[in-house]
Amino acid sequence: MRRTLALALVVLSALVTAGCGGHSGPAAVTVGAGPTPESALLGHLYAAALRYYGTPAAVSDSDGSLGVLDSGSITVQPGFTGRFLTALNPGATARSDEQVYRDLVAALPEGVAAGDYTMSAQDKPVLVVTEATASKWGGTDLSVVRRHCAEVRPGALATAQVPTQIGLCEPAAPRTFPDRKSLFAALNAGTVNAAWATTADPAIPSELTVLSDKTALVRGENVVPLYRRNTLDERQVLALNEIAGVLDTGSLADMRRQVAEGADPGAVADEFLQANPLGH
Repeated sequence: MRRTLALALVVLSALVTAGCGGHSGPAAVTVGAGPTPESALLGHLYAAALRYYGTPAAVSDSDGSLGVLDSGSITVQPGFTGRFLTALNPGATARSDEQVYRDLVAALPEGVAAGDYTMSAQDKPVLVVTEATASKWGGTDLSVVRRHCAEVRPGALATAQVPTQIGLCEPAAPRTFPDRKSLFAALNAGTVNAAWATTADPAIPSELTVLSDKTALVRGENVVPLYRRNTLDERQVLALNEIAGVLDTGSLADMRRQVAEGADPGAVADEFLQANPLGH
């Protein structure tokens, strides 16, 4: 009896050990998060999308460039179409969202692929003016700048990369400011009459006017995930592509605001997907 019980315990122990060691599950997909809060947010958002469809995913610090995909330590690197295209081809002339994406796909290295870009979510440079200036210039679209090019006295953050051309207009070099508060204060005070910001900047005061860009005078910057070829299955690629169906500029700006106020990027991304389920 004792011998039978002991044998049974040995067999049970072996089965438990085999069960624990033989089914470790798939390895986590590593998603790169760049050095800026916005890039970190995107990294967590795409990682959350992978987990939403059942793939373990981990967020890892990166420099945010597509070069991190070469090393193999990062499998997915989200970013923006225009910035990736500029890095690959500084002389590229595409400006519209769709053409920028097409040129980016054509310029990608052989081992890198692009998921769907977010047609409704972008963070490209925009000019912000006061209502008085918009009225004086006769419109709220960026095209009015072409008619008043010589009058534009722009300001920008010292760290911002701003366009040197708006169509055929080459505005004066911007006066630089250390932070958004001082930039928009200078705009309201008339020290500058236009301020460079971005479409998803949550700090733009509501009383100011953001000039639209209906004719793509400034290069598009839509969210896009790049990933290493032959490393993701169809379900995982689908998970990345589903973000394009739920993310828009307003949501991106709101999530950026939450992170700027101290919220954890991962928690913000998870909450967004709970409120905006994928696959619907």
